[in-house]
Amino acid sequence: MKIKRYVIMSFLFPFMIGILIFFVIISAAEEDRTGGDIIYTGDMRNLSDEVLAYGTLIKEYAEKYGIEEYCDYLMAIMQVESGGKGNDVMQCSESLGLPKDTLMPEESIQQGCKYFSELLAKSGKNGCDLNTTIQSYNYGDKYIDFISVNGKKHTFELAQEFAMKKANEKKTPYDDPIAIRLSFNWRYDYGNMFYVMLVSSYLYLVPLENDTIKMVMDEALKYEGWKYVFGGYHPDTSFDCSGLVQWCYGKAGISLPRTAQEQYDSTQRIDIDSLQPGDLVFFQGTYNTDVYITHVGIYTGNNKMYHAGDPIGYTDLTLQYWQEHIVGGGRVKL
Repeated sequence: MKIKRYVIMSFLFPFMIGILIFFVIISAAEEDRTGGDIIYTGDMRNLSDEVLAYGTLIKEYAEKYGIEEYCDYLMAIMQVESGGKGNDVMQCSESLGLPKDTLMPEESIQQGCKYFSELLAKSGKNGCDLNTTIQSYNYGDKYIDFISVNGKKHTFELAQEFAMKKANEKKTPYDDPIAIRLSFNWRYDYGNMFYVMLVSSYLYLVPLENDTIKMVMDEALKYEGWKYVFGGYHPDTSFDCSGLVQWCYGKAGISLPRTAQEQYDSTQRIDIDSLQPGDLVFFQGTYNTDVYITHVGIYTGNNKMYHAGDPIGYTDLTLQYWQEHIVGGGRVKL
């Protein structure tokens, strides 16, 4: 009897181990579907745990609709729309003609990815830029039609004009920090004219493979929100524009001269259309002086610059002010 029992157990044991492994794999797969490892294609900033938990689903449906390279943007959109909380996490029920918050989370992610892919296709067909697609997620596809006959490139001023017309000039109080930085405490009562800036604030656009530029930005981001100080060049004093650039590049082992003019003179000239993350962006006439170059910032991709404004932080280079003063780019020798 002992021998027979041993023989039976010798057959059952591998079978039981196999069953156990099977259930562990299934359980892990189910966990990965709703959470698991963070799935995104770049390095992102300040995303909530709730948004990060949907990374796998976003990647799955982005691939289904052929927009897997836009996973970062989709996650940033979810952060702006819901912070990953509630049912309709992509806030896209209305894109199907349904009442707000009708969709459940996975349905919402599927529709959000599908809707973004449709907007992206329409923007491309009309020759419009990516920011037009992003703003259209908030405004609807009529914004693409509007931009297509107004230069084919999203700007904050055009987003503002579109919302003003749709809202019949009605305004509503708005105290988001991004708006406050631009001297607004209101927005038009239609969508959100700051939407592209809100989404972009969750994107860390410096490519990870460039370790030096990542070191520069890791240092620069420590001072986001700090006050601009003319002549400032050190954390003890805060910074002006060229002081911030000199300090952050210095922390990455790159020596740059002190003033914006000197930094312009010491870098390789780059056309605006050829800017890459880590290049410097130079401006003239931002204050009354005989110096030719009066302001400098760090280009971070997607028409964004990180600079010592007041406060220190990101800004959108498509804003009319920067367009009126921009001179060109400069590439730092790494």
